[in-house]
Amino acid sequence: QVQLVESGGGLVLPGGSLRLSCTASITIFSIYTMGWYRQVPGKQRELVADIRYGGSTKVADSVKGRFTIFRDDAKRTVYLDMNGLKPEDTAVYYCNAILNAPQKVHEYWGQGTQVTVSS
Repeated sequence: QVQLVESGGGLVLPGGSLRLSCTASITIFSIYTMGWYRQVPGKQRELVADIRYGGSTKVADSVKGRFTIFRDDAKRTVYLDMNGLKPEDTAVYYCNAILNAPQKVHEYWGQGTQVTVSS
């Protein structure tokens, strides 16, 4: 049973910073694309950033220049550094792992961690 365990969410003032972490119990972690998504009530879950095998990244325009995604394959962990946080960044943040194998797509989600940006 694959598990993705997130940590690092919380309440922060506008302009503040947080680091989210997600550790996965995946045997061949390095070949998975790891991503962070976020969701607010009443809206679709949206991609914040992802990082592929080899290190290439994709970052949403809304967070570009403020958020950084990186991974430590030895620790089976992906991180999201969030700086210059804004109230509109408030959401539940979910960790995602996906591998598009020839016969099957392997995809897993974490339980979510709440990030609240408010004064």
